[in-house]
Amino acid sequence: MKRNKKVMESMAVAALALAMSITSVAGNGRGKDANETFSNVGLEDSGVAGVAETLVDYELSASEELENNVTVEKEEVYMVAASAEEAVQEAAEAEPALTPEEQEWQSALMANVEQSLNVRAAGNEEAEIVGKLYKGDKATVVEAGSEWTKIQSGNVEGYVKNEYCVFGTDALAYAKANCDTVAKSTTDGLRIRKGQSTESGVVKTLAAGDEVKVDLSAETEEGWVAVNYRSAVCYVSADYVEVSLKTGTGMTLEEEAQAKAAEEEAKKKKEAEKAAAASKQTKSSGTTQGASLAASVDDVTLLAALIQCEAGGQSYECQLAVGAVVVNRVRSGSYPGSIYGVIYQRGQFSPASSGKLESRLAKGVSGTAYSAAQAALGGADNTGGATSFKLASSGHSGVVVGPIVFF
Repeated sequence: MKRNKKVMESMAVAALALAMSITSVAGNGRGKDANETFSNVGLEDSGVAGVAETLVDYELSASEELENNVTVEKEEVYMVAASAEEAVQEAAEAEPALTPEEQEWQSALMANVEQSLNVRAAGNEEAEIVGKLYKGDKATVVEAGSEWTKIQSGNVEGYVKNEYCVFGTDALAYAKANCDTVAKSTTDGLRIRKGQSTESGVVKTLAAGDEVKVDLSAETEEGWVAVNYRSAVCYVSADYVEVSLKTGTGMTLEEEAQAKAAEEEAKKKKEAEKAAAASKQTKSSGTTQGASLAASVDDVTLLAALIQCEAGGQSYECQLAVGAVVVNRVRSGSYPGSIYGVIYQRGQFSPASSGKLESRLAKGVSGTAYSAAQAALGGADNTGGATSFKLASSGHSGVVVGPIVFF
């Protein structure tokens, strides 16, 4: 009997140990307490069979608990995963996708300066200057840094300080605000039209490679691009142009020196041309007296009316010069041989073709214009034999009398 009791006690201890292990796995300490379960089992009352039966019941209960806990934990894992997936999706939706143009600019920067930004051989302010980025110049980022960035633009490669630059999408926005958008012709003979139709009038044609500024404020129909030409809004076919931002590129110090020299040379040339034109536009040194030209009273009146139409309100000398031009044409042999023929020659004097001359004849002519006509027909010439005239502001060389240059 004592021996059986010891056996049963050993079985009870083993069963308790097994139950505790199951409890630990099943509920992480959350299942039914094994001590509580087996404390209610009396070895003497139930015997080995009672212990075994209790052990089986506990095993089943623990197994069910384990399955429930595993299911809950799986569901918790799935919920956490789903939440993470939703967070990623929300983040993606919150940040809009970049456009192709924005993607192209992700490796670019612009110099955010009023004039120019130095490009240095190394990333410090003591390094040698190897080139410059001017306002509107675009560069490619070679190696980004926290304070200095290595860039390449044109023939310049070096480092620029980040605080004077804008990058990526910000660089694109800066370029749009500070650089022109241009339409580059991809074909010869591209027509700039007054309207958005192939039937609209043509104001100019472009050769392949020619550029014209795009008017971004103008409304356009599909297939057309609005451009500025001579301060007017015109249009070109979108099929034959490439529209892009006109950004510049950096220059090496050598290139900068050459550009400044070329600019200075162009400036000197322009000033020389102005000086040459000014030297040719000399004031009349006096009036020469030549032979008179036979003319009727009607010729005198007609010439006087033309003089008043062309130089009315100007000085007597200016009016005499207009009359002298008409007389010089009659004498030249290259124009009609009469006052009437010269004045009404097609495409020569606009008052004759516009009706202004006839209106002046009907109203009568001034005494100054009539005197100038008589003097010119009498052989007076203060133009040096000129046969043409236009406004002096045209820059044409000749003898300037008042606001008109005679040549």
